[in-house]
Amino acid sequence: MADPADPTLQLGEVMSRVARQLQDEHGDIEATLQAIATSAVRVVPHAEECSISYVIGRSKIEPRAATSDLPRELDALQSRIGQGPCLDAVWEAEVVRVDDVAAEDRWPEFARQASEQGAGSMLCFRLFVTGDRLGAMNLYTHEPRAFDDESQEIGQMLAAHAAVALASAEHETHLRAGMDNRDLIGQAKGILMAQHRLTADQAFGVLSRVSQELNRKLVDVARELAETGAVPGSDRRRD
Repeated sequence: MADPADPTLQLGEVMSRVARQLQDEHGDIEATLQAIATSAVRVVPHAEECSISYVIGRSKIEPRAATSDLPRELDALQSRIGQGPCLDAVWEAEVVRVDDVAAEDRWPEFARQASEQGAGSMLCFRLFVTGDRLGAMNLYTHEPRAFDDESQEIGQMLAAHAAVALASAEHETHLRAGMDNRDLIGQAKGILMAQHRLTADQAFGVLSRVSQELNRKLVDVARELAETGAVPGSDRRRD
């Protein structure tokens, strides 16, 4: 029989609870991101602060969630000066560990300013890569050399769970957006059919032609028609 005090079993139970919590936020990307940040501080040994950031084109950091002002400020610092672990090394490795921020020589300007703001050590984990966009989970402590191999191992496990939960939330958000778009187009078609005694195909044809003439997305044309009751650009065409 397995020992209930076995730390491996305890870790497995913790990660299962975290996975369930992340799945509970399904369909809400911002809530999922915040849940990841909060869970990381709770389960990764020695972690004191966490941020979730999107890195765009290796040049810009978009903060998405944070447990306090410090990680937000350090994300902004990397974006402002154009260097740091999120902007560089996480593209090349799934995990970046900075044992002593003040002594770090890979990003000297970031290291100087980050240590002045109170960062002692860091752990950065890659969450996903989509095109030129990367998602990263960044852990901070105020003390240097605080993170150990256990911190890194558990952080990697959490990042794997988090990546799945985030992908699920984004997929559900896109599905919902698609359904909302279909509803808008359906409403716009219904208005045209009622106003002009058109068939459904004819109404859709009107929306498509207006979309092409105005160089606007079909769903945007449908939204304006549904909100105003008028075909976008109709005044201009009468002139």
